[in-house]
Amino acid sequence: MYFRLSFRNIIYRLFLLLTASALVGWLFNNILLVMLATTLFLLVWHYHHLFKLINWLWQSKALSPPQAKGVWGYLYDGLYRQVKQQRRKQKQLNEKIRRFRDGAEALPDAALMLSNELTIEWGNKKAQRLLGVRWPDDFSQRIDNLLRAPEFSDYLGQENFESPCLLISPVLNDVQLEIRIMAYGSENVLLLARDISNIQRLEDMRRDFVANVSHELKTPLTVVRGYVEMIQASEDVLDPHWQKAFQTIEGQVSRMDRLVEQLLNLAKVENNSHDEKQSINMAELIRTLVDEINWLNQEKNHQISLNISTDIHVFGYETELKSACANLLSNAIAYTPADGCIDVSWQLVDNKAVFSVKDNGDGIKPEHVNRLTERFYRIDRSRSRDTGGSGLGLAIVKHVLHHHQAELVITSHWGKGSEFSIFFDQNALSDNADSSI
Repeated sequence: MYFRLSFRNIIYRLFLLLTASALVGWLFNNILLVMLATTLFLLVWHYHHLFKLINWLWQSKALSPPQAKGVWGYLYDGLYRQVKQQRRKQKQLNEKIRRFRDGAEALPDAALMLSNELTIEWGNKKAQRLLGVRWPDDFSQRIDNLLRAPEFSDYLGQENFESPCLLISPVLNDVQLEIRIMAYGSENVLLLARDISNIQRLEDMRRDFVANVSHELKTPLTVVRGYVEMIQASEDVLDPHWQKAFQTIEGQVSRMDRLVEQLLNLAKVENNSHDEKQSINMAELIRTLVDEINWLNQEKNHQISLNISTDIHVFGYETELKSACANLLSNAIAYTPADGCIDVSWQLVDNKAVFSVKDNGDGIKPEHVNRLTERFYRIDRSRSRDTGGSGLGLAIVKHVLHHHQAELVITSHWGKGSEFSIFFDQNALSDNADSSI
Protein backbone atom coordinates (compact mmCIF):
# COMPACT_ATOMS: atom_id res chain seq x y z
CA MET A 1 0.00 0.00 0.00
CA TYR A 2 1.36 3.41 -0.98
CA PHE A 3 1.40 6.11 1.71
CA ARG A 4 2.49 9.71 1.30
CA LEU A 5 3.06 12.15 4.16
CA SER A 6 3.57 15.81 3.23
CA PHE A 7 4.49 18.83 5.33
CA ARG A 8 0.97 20.19 4.81
CA ASN A 9 -0.53 17.01 6.25
CA ILE A 10 1.71 17.25 9.32
CA ILE A 11 0.69 20.88 9.97
CA TYR A 12 -2.97 20.00 9.42
CA ARG A 13 -2.88 17.06 11.87
CA LEU A 14 -1.03 19.06 14.53
CA PHE A 15 -3.55 21.90 14.13
CA LEU A 16 -6.51 19.54 14.58
CA LEU A 17 -4.91 17.86 17.62
CA LEU A 18 -4.05 21.14 19.35
CA THR A 19 -7.45 22.61 18.50
CA ALA A 20 -9.21 19.59 20.02
CA SER A 21 -7.05 19.85 23.14
CA ALA A 22 -7.82 23.57 23.38
CA LEU A 23 -11.57 22.86 23.23
CA VAL A 24 -11.24 20.24 25.97
CA GLY A 25 -9.24 22.70 28.04
CA TRP A 26 -11.84 25.37 27.49
CA LEU A 27 -14.51 23.01 28.80
CA PHE A 28 -12.43 22.40 31.96
CA ASN A 29 -11.41 26.05 32.10
CA ASN A 30 -7.65 25.21 31.72
CA ILE A 31 -6.62 25.48 28.10
CA LEU A 32 -2.82 25.73 28.55
CA LEU A 33 -2.58 22.77 30.91
CA VAL A 34 -4.57 20.47 28.60
CA MET A 35 -2.54 21.59 25.53
CA LEU A 36 0.70 21.01 27.45
CA ALA A 37 -0.46 17.53 28.50
CA THR A 38 -1.41 16.74 24.91
CA THR A 39 1.98 17.89 23.65
CA LEU A 40 3.81 15.80 26.27
CA PHE A 41 1.71 12.74 25.39
CA LEU A 42 2.48 13.23 21.72
CA LEU A 43 6.20 13.56 22.49
CA VAL A 44 6.25 10.45 24.69
CA TRP A 45 4.31 8.47 22.10
CA HIS A 46 6.79 9.37 19.33
CA TYR A 47 9.85 8.63 21.53
CA HIS A 48 8.32 5.31 22.54
CA HIS A 49 8.07 4.21 18.92
CA LEU A 50 11.48 5.70 18.17
CA PHE A 51 13.06 3.51 20.87
CA LYS A 52 11.17 0.49 19.52
CA LEU A 53 12.52 1.22 16.05
CA ILE A 54 16.10 1.55 17.31
CA ASN A 55 15.78 -1.67 19.30
CA TRP A 56 14.46 -3.51 16.21
CA LEU A 57 17.23 -2.16 13.99
CA TRP A 58 20.18 -2.79 16.31
CA GLN A 59 19.24 -5.49 18.82
CA SER A 60 16.23 -7.51 17.74
CA LYS A 61 16.72 -10.54 15.48
CA ALA A 62 13.12 -10.49 14.28
CA LEU A 63 12.60 -9.94 10.57
CA SER A 64 9.26 -8.15 10.95
CA PRO A 65 9.14 -4.68 12.55
CA PRO A 66 7.05 -3.78 15.64
CA GLN A 67 3.31 -3.31 15.24
CA ALA A 68 1.82 0.18 15.45
CA LYS A 69 -0.98 2.34 14.10
CA GLY A 70 -1.03 5.72 12.49
CA VAL A 71 2.12 7.31 11.09
CA TRP A 72 4.44 4.84 12.79
CA GLY A 73 2.45 1.95 11.37
CA TYR A 74 2.99 3.32 7.87
CA LEU A 75 6.67 3.82 8.68
CA TYR A 76 7.07 0.24 9.90
CA ASP A 77 5.26 -1.08 6.86
CA GLY A 78 7.52 0.93 4.56
CA LEU A 79 10.66 -0.36 6.31
CA TYR A 80 9.41 -3.93 6.13
CA ARG A 81 8.73 -3.46 2.43
CA GLN A 82 12.30 -2.22 1.90
CA VAL A 83 13.67 -5.17 3.93
CA LYS A 84 11.76 -7.66 1.77
CA GLN A 85 13.01 -6.01 -1.43
CA GLN A 86 16.56 -6.03 -0.10
CA ARG A 87 16.30 -9.67 0.92
CA ARG A 88 14.92 -10.53 -2.51
CA LYS A 89 17.82 -8.75 -4.21
CA GLN A 90 20.30 -10.36 -1.84
CA LYS A 91 18.85 -13.77 -2.62
CA GLN A 92 19.18 -13.13 -6.36
CA LEU A 93 22.75 -11.91 -5.88
CA ASN A 94 23.64 -14.96 -3.78
CA GLU A 95 22.17 -17.18 -6.48
CA LYS A 96 24.31 -15.48 -9.14
CA ILE A 97 27.40 -15.83 -6.94
CA ARG A 98 26.59 -19.50 -6.34
CA ARG A 99 26.20 -20.14 -10.06
CA PHE A 100 29.45 -18.30 -10.77
CA ARG A 101 31.30 -20.37 -8.19
CA ASP A 102 29.74 -23.61 -9.44
CA GLY A 103 30.82 -22.68 -12.96
CA ALA A 104 34.32 -21.79 -11.80
CA GLU A 105 34.58 -25.07 -9.86
CA ALA A 106 33.53 -26.95 -13.00
CA LEU A 107 36.41 -25.44 -14.97
CA PRO A 108 39.25 -27.85 -15.79
CA ASP A 109 41.70 -25.02 -15.02
CA ALA A 110 42.77 -23.38 -11.79
CA ALA A 111 41.07 -19.98 -11.45
CA LEU A 112 42.01 -17.12 -9.12
CA MET A 113 40.29 -13.76 -8.89
CA LEU A 114 42.82 -11.10 -7.93
CA SER A 115 42.61 -7.41 -7.15
CA ASN A 116 44.51 -4.83 -9.17
CA GLU A 117 47.24 -5.11 -6.52
CA LEU A 118 47.41 -8.88 -7.28
CA THR A 119 45.99 -9.90 -3.89
CA ILE A 120 43.83 -13.05 -3.80
CA GLU A 121 40.10 -12.51 -3.45
CA TRP A 122 38.75 -15.90 -4.51
CA GLY A 123 39.94 -19.21 -5.91
CA ASN A 124 38.49 -22.57 -6.93
CA LYS A 125 39.53 -26.00 -5.65
CA LYS A 126 41.64 -26.64 -8.73
CA ALA A 127 43.84 -23.70 -7.68
CA GLN A 128 44.72 -25.56 -4.50
CA ARG A 129 45.59 -28.78 -6.38
CA LEU A 130 47.71 -27.09 -9.08
CA LEU A 131 49.01 -23.90 -7.44
CA GLY A 132 48.79 -24.64 -3.74
CA VAL A 133 46.59 -21.56 -3.19
CA ARG A 134 43.89 -22.20 -0.56
CA TRP A 135 40.79 -20.07 -0.32
CA PRO A 136 39.74 -18.49 2.02
CA ASP A 137 42.92 -19.21 4.05
CA ASP A 138 45.07 -17.22 1.59
CA PHE A 139 42.63 -14.35 1.21
CA SER A 140 44.33 -10.94 0.68
CA GLN A 141 47.75 -12.58 0.09
CA ARG A 142 49.75 -11.40 -2.92
CA ILE A 143 49.97 -14.09 -5.57
CA ASP A 144 53.73 -13.63 -6.04
CA ASN A 145 54.22 -14.37 -2.32
CA LEU A 146 52.76 -17.83 -2.92
CA LEU A 147 54.12 -18.53 -6.42
CA ARG A 148 57.81 -17.82 -6.03
CA ALA A 149 59.04 -19.08 -9.41
CA PRO A 150 61.53 -16.64 -11.00
CA GLU A 151 59.86 -16.89 -14.42
CA PHE A 152 56.52 -15.93 -12.86
CA SER A 153 58.05 -12.91 -11.12
CA ASP A 154 59.58 -11.81 -14.43
CA TYR A 155 56.22 -12.33 -16.12
CA LEU A 156 54.49 -10.06 -13.60
CA GLY A 157 57.26 -7.49 -13.86
CA GLN A 158 56.86 -7.16 -17.63
CA GLU A 159 53.16 -6.23 -17.24
CA ASN A 160 52.53 -7.64 -20.72
CA PHE A 161 50.09 -10.53 -20.43
CA GLU A 162 49.33 -11.12 -24.11
CA SER A 163 51.42 -14.31 -24.12
CA PRO A 164 51.17 -17.02 -21.42
CA CYS A 165 53.74 -17.89 -18.77
CA LEU A 166 55.01 -21.46 -18.53
CA LEU A 167 56.17 -22.85 -15.18
CA ILE A 168 56.30 -26.04 -13.15
CA SER A 169 53.55 -26.50 -10.58
CA PRO A 170 54.78 -25.68 -7.04
CA VAL A 171 52.70 -28.61 -5.75
CA LEU A 172 53.26 -31.28 -8.44
CA ASN A 173 56.77 -31.35 -9.87
CA ASP A 174 55.75 -33.34 -12.95
CA VAL A 175 53.00 -30.91 -14.01
CA GLN A 176 53.69 -28.15 -16.53
CA LEU A 177 51.38 -25.14 -16.19
CA GLU A 178 50.36 -22.47 -18.67
CA ILE A 179 49.34 -19.31 -16.80
CA ARG A 180 47.31 -16.52 -18.36
CA ILE A 181 46.32 -13.23 -16.71
CA MET A 182 43.50 -11.06 -18.03
CA ALA A 183 41.39 -8.11 -16.91
CA TYR A 184 38.17 -9.06 -15.11
CA GLY A 185 35.77 -6.18 -14.60
CA SER A 186 37.09 -2.76 -13.69
CA GLU A 187 38.89 -3.58 -10.45
CA ASN A 188 39.89 -7.25 -10.72
CA VAL A 189 42.26 -9.54 -12.56
CA LEU A 190 41.59 -13.18 -13.46
CA LEU A 191 44.42 -15.73 -13.36
CA LEU A 192 43.93 -19.06 -15.13
CA ALA A 193 46.40 -21.94 -14.79
CA ARG A 194 46.08 -24.83 -17.24
CA ASP A 195 47.75 -28.22 -17.03
CA ILE A 196 49.56 -28.73 -20.35
CA SER A 197 51.76 -31.63 -19.27
CA ASN A 198 50.26 -34.07 -21.79
CA ILE A 199 50.39 -31.49 -24.58
CA GLN A 200 54.01 -30.73 -23.69
CA ARG A 201 54.92 -34.43 -23.71
CA LEU A 202 53.28 -34.90 -27.13
CA GLU A 203 55.07 -31.81 -28.43
CA ASP A 204 58.40 -33.13 -27.13
CA MET A 205 57.70 -36.50 -28.74
CA ARG A 206 56.82 -34.83 -32.04
CA ARG A 207 59.91 -32.65 -31.94
CA ASP A 208 62.19 -35.57 -31.09
CA PHE A 209 60.57 -37.73 -33.76
CA VAL A 210 61.03 -35.08 -36.46
CA ALA A 211 64.62 -34.43 -35.40
CA ASN A 212 65.53 -38.16 -35.26
CA VAL A 213 63.81 -39.06 -38.54
CA SER A 214 65.35 -36.06 -40.31
CA HIS A 215 68.78 -37.00 -38.99
CA GLU A 216 68.36 -40.62 -40.07
CA LEU A 217 67.29 -39.57 -43.57
CA LYS A 218 70.53 -37.68 -44.14
CA THR A 219 72.62 -40.83 -44.63
CA PRO A 220 70.41 -42.64 -47.22
CA LEU A 221 69.91 -39.41 -49.15
CA THR A 222 73.67 -38.88 -49.26
CA VAL A 223 74.17 -42.44 -50.48
CA VAL A 224 71.53 -42.09 -53.21
CA ARG A 225 72.99 -38.74 -54.32
CA GLY A 226 76.48 -40.25 -54.42
CA TYR A 227 75.44 -43.17 -56.64
CA VAL A 228 73.48 -40.89 -58.98
CA GLU A 229 76.42 -38.52 -59.37
CA MET A 230 78.77 -41.49 -59.92
CA ILE A 231 76.56 -42.90 -62.66
CA GLN A 232 76.16 -39.50 -64.31
CA ALA A 233 79.93 -38.94 -64.18
CA SER A 234 80.78 -42.32 -65.75
CA GLU A 235 82.37 -42.44 -69.18
CA ASP A 236 79.62 -44.62 -70.59
CA VAL A 237 77.07 -42.62 -72.55
CA LEU A 238 73.65 -43.23 -71.13
CA ASP A 239 70.54 -43.59 -73.17
CA PRO A 240 68.51 -40.29 -73.19
CA HIS A 241 65.72 -42.06 -71.35
CA TRP A 242 68.06 -42.98 -68.48
CA GLN A 243 69.69 -39.55 -68.50
CA LYS A 244 66.28 -37.96 -67.90
CA ALA A 245 65.49 -40.54 -65.20
CA PHE A 246 68.71 -39.85 -63.29
CA GLN A 247 68.24 -36.09 -63.62
CA THR A 248 64.76 -36.49 -62.12
CA ILE A 249 66.17 -38.62 -59.29
CA GLU A 250 68.87 -36.03 -58.60
CA GLY A 251 66.30 -33.21 -58.53
CA GLN A 252 64.00 -35.07 -56.13
CA VAL A 253 66.93 -36.05 -53.88
CA SER A 254 68.04 -32.41 -53.78
CA ARG A 255 64.51 -31.32 -52.90
CA MET A 256 64.27 -33.98 -50.19
CA ASP A 257 67.66 -32.95 -48.86
CA ARG A 258 66.52 -29.32 -48.55
CA LEU A 259 63.38 -30.45 -46.72
CA VAL A 260 65.40 -32.54 -44.27
CA GLU A 261 67.77 -29.63 -43.70
CA GLN A 262 64.87 -27.31 -42.91
CA LEU A 263 63.33 -29.89 -40.55
CA LEU A 264 66.64 -30.11 -38.70
CA ASN A 265 66.86 -26.32 -38.53
CA LEU A 266 63.30 -26.12 -37.20
CA ALA A 267 64.01 -28.77 -34.55
CA LYS A 268 67.17 -26.92 -33.51
CA VAL A 269 65.32 -23.61 -33.24
CA GLU A 270 62.46 -25.18 -31.25
CA ASN A 271 64.86 -26.80 -28.79
CA ASN A 272 66.64 -23.45 -28.32
CA SER A 273 69.71 -25.13 -26.83
CA HIS A 274 71.91 -22.02 -26.90
CA ASP A 275 74.22 -21.07 -24.06
CA GLU A 276 73.78 -17.30 -24.05
CA LYS A 277 72.86 -14.42 -26.33
CA GLN A 278 75.40 -12.15 -27.96
CA SER A 279 75.45 -8.71 -29.54
CA ILE A 280 74.90 -9.28 -33.27
CA ASN A 281 75.92 -6.71 -35.88
CA MET A 282 72.81 -6.92 -38.03
CA ALA A 283 74.08 -4.48 -40.68
CA GLU A 284 77.09 -6.69 -41.39
CA LEU A 285 74.99 -9.85 -41.27
CA ILE A 286 72.47 -8.46 -43.79
CA ARG A 287 75.22 -7.30 -46.18
CA THR A 288 76.77 -10.77 -46.07
CA LEU A 289 73.42 -12.46 -46.73
CA VAL A 290 72.64 -10.19 -49.70
CA ASP A 291 76.06 -10.97 -51.18
CA GLU A 292 75.52 -14.70 -50.69
CA ILE A 293 71.96 -14.63 -52.04
CA ASN A 294 73.03 -13.08 -55.33
CA TRP A 295 74.02 -16.48 -56.71
CA LEU A 296 70.37 -17.55 -56.46
CA ASN A 297 69.47 -14.46 -58.47
CA GLN A 298 71.50 -15.37 -61.55
CA GLU A 299 68.63 -17.11 -63.31
CA LYS A 300 65.84 -14.61 -62.55
CA ASN A 301 68.04 -11.51 -62.67
CA HIS A 302 66.19 -9.55 -59.97
CA GLN A 303 67.18 -6.00 -59.12
CA ILE A 304 68.11 -6.12 -55.42
CA SER A 305 68.54 -2.80 -53.60
CA LEU A 306 70.02 -2.58 -50.11
CA ASN A 307 69.26 0.28 -47.70
CA ILE A 308 71.01 0.20 -44.30
CA SER A 309 70.45 3.40 -42.33
CA THR A 310 71.59 2.21 -38.88
CA ASP A 311 74.27 -0.04 -37.44
CA ILE A 312 72.40 -0.84 -34.22
CA HIS A 313 73.06 -4.34 -32.87
CA VAL A 314 70.55 -6.99 -31.76
CA PHE A 315 71.03 -9.07 -28.63
CA GLY A 316 70.42 -12.65 -29.70
CA TYR A 317 71.63 -15.80 -31.45
CA GLU A 318 73.54 -15.21 -34.68
CA THR A 319 72.73 -18.54 -36.35
CA GLU A 320 68.99 -18.09 -35.72
CA LEU A 321 68.89 -14.48 -36.92
CA LYS A 322 70.88 -15.43 -40.01
CA SER A 323 68.44 -18.28 -40.72
CA ALA A 324 65.38 -16.02 -40.32
CA CYS A 325 66.71 -13.24 -42.56
CA ALA A 326 67.96 -15.74 -45.14
CA ASN A 327 64.52 -17.37 -45.32
CA LEU A 328 62.83 -14.05 -46.07
CA LEU A 329 65.41 -13.24 -48.76
CA SER A 330 65.22 -16.67 -50.41
CA ASN A 331 61.40 -16.50 -50.43
CA ALA A 332 61.54 -13.14 -52.19
CA ILE A 333 63.94 -14.57 -54.79
CA ALA A 334 61.83 -17.73 -55.31
CA TYR A 335 58.36 -16.15 -55.52
CA THR A 336 59.12 -12.94 -57.41
CA PRO A 337 58.89 -13.23 -61.23
CA ALA A 338 62.03 -12.74 -63.32
CA ASP A 339 63.43 -9.19 -63.63
CA GLY A 340 61.50 -8.12 -60.52
CA CYS A 341 62.55 -5.65 -57.82
CA ILE A 342 63.48 -6.60 -54.25
CA ASP A 343 64.16 -3.92 -51.62
CA VAL A 344 66.07 -4.94 -48.49
CA SER A 345 66.38 -2.48 -45.58
CA TRP A 346 67.61 -2.23 -41.98
CA GLN A 347 66.50 0.90 -40.15
CA LEU A 348 65.06 2.40 -36.97
CA VAL A 349 61.31 3.11 -36.89
CA ASP A 350 59.73 4.53 -33.70
CA ASN A 351 62.46 3.16 -31.38
CA LYS A 352 62.24 -0.26 -33.05
CA ALA A 353 64.80 -1.83 -35.35
CA VAL A 354 63.17 -3.13 -38.54
CA PHE A 355 64.50 -5.57 -41.12
CA SER A 356 62.25 -5.69 -44.17
CA VAL A 357 62.20 -7.46 -47.54
CA LYS A 358 59.84 -5.96 -50.10
CA ASP A 359 59.12 -7.32 -53.58
CA ASN A 360 56.84 -6.50 -56.51
CA GLY A 361 55.69 -10.07 -57.11
CA ASP A 362 52.19 -11.51 -57.31
CA GLY A 363 51.34 -10.74 -53.68
CA ILE A 364 49.32 -12.84 -51.24
CA LYS A 365 45.55 -13.02 -50.87
CA PRO A 366 44.24 -11.84 -47.45
CA GLU A 367 42.84 -15.25 -46.46
CA HIS A 368 46.35 -16.77 -46.63
CA VAL A 369 48.35 -14.12 -44.75
CA ASN A 370 47.52 -15.25 -41.20
CA ARG A 371 48.42 -18.88 -41.94
CA LEU A 372 51.78 -18.38 -43.61
CA THR A 373 53.76 -19.19 -40.44
CA GLU A 374 52.08 -22.58 -39.97
CA ARG A 375 54.23 -25.65 -40.58
CA PHE A 376 53.92 -27.05 -44.11
CA TYR A 377 51.32 -24.47 -45.09
CA ARG A 378 51.66 -23.55 -48.77
CA ILE A 379 49.41 -21.28 -50.81
CA ASP A 380 49.91 -23.12 -54.10
CA ARG A 381 51.32 -26.63 -53.69
CA SER A 382 52.12 -27.07 -57.37
CA ARG A 383 53.96 -23.74 -57.44
CA SER A 384 55.82 -24.67 -54.25
CA ARG A 385 57.06 -27.86 -55.89
CA ASP A 386 58.43 -25.81 -58.77
CA THR A 387 60.24 -23.40 -56.44
CA GLY A 388 61.35 -26.06 -53.98
CA GLY A 389 59.23 -24.65 -51.16
CA SER A 390 58.50 -26.87 -48.15
CA GLY A 391 56.26 -24.62 -46.07
CA LEU A 392 58.76 -24.57 -43.19
CA GLY A 393 60.67 -21.34 -43.87
CA LEU A 394 58.27 -18.92 -42.16
CA ALA A 395 57.64 -21.43 -39.35
CA ILE A 396 61.38 -21.25 -38.61
CA VAL A 397 61.21 -17.45 -38.75
CA LYS A 398 58.33 -17.42 -36.24
CA HIS A 399 60.24 -19.51 -33.69
CA VAL A 400 63.39 -17.45 -34.13
CA LEU A 401 61.51 -14.22 -33.52
CA HIS A 402 59.87 -15.69 -30.42
CA HIS A 403 63.35 -16.15 -28.93
CA HIS A 404 64.24 -12.52 -29.69
CA GLN A 405 61.05 -10.68 -28.57
CA ALA A 406 60.47 -9.72 -32.19
CA GLU A 407 57.40 -9.65 -34.40
CA LEU A 408 56.85 -10.59 -38.03
CA VAL A 409 54.54 -8.22 -39.89
CA ILE A 410 53.32 -9.25 -43.35
CA THR A 411 51.89 -6.59 -45.66
CA SER A 412 50.66 -7.77 -49.02
CA HIS A 413 48.34 -6.62 -51.79
CA TRP A 414 47.19 -9.17 -54.32
CA GLY A 415 48.88 -8.48 -57.64
CA LYS A 416 51.10 -5.71 -56.23
CA GLY A 417 53.74 -7.49 -54.17
CA SER A 418 54.49 -8.21 -50.52
CA GLU A 419 56.61 -6.88 -47.68
CA PHE A 420 57.90 -9.03 -44.82
CA SER A 421 59.16 -6.99 -41.87
CA ILE A 422 60.79 -8.06 -38.60
CA PHE A 423 60.29 -5.58 -35.75
CA PHE A 424 62.76 -5.85 -32.85
CA ASP A 425 61.60 -4.23 -29.59
CA GLN A 426 63.87 -1.78 -27.85
CA ASN A 427 64.65 -4.25 -25.06
CA ALA A 428 66.03 -6.69 -27.67
CA LEU A 429 68.54 -4.14 -28.99
CA SER A 430 72.11 -4.21 -27.75
CA ASP A 431 72.98 -1.26 -25.50
CA ASN A 432 76.61 -1.09 -26.55
CA ALA A 433 75.85 -0.24 -30.21
CA ASP A 434 75.46 3.16 -31.79
CA SER A 435 71.97 3.99 -32.99
CA SER A 436 73.03 5.61 -36.24
CA ILE A 437 75.91 5.65 -38.68
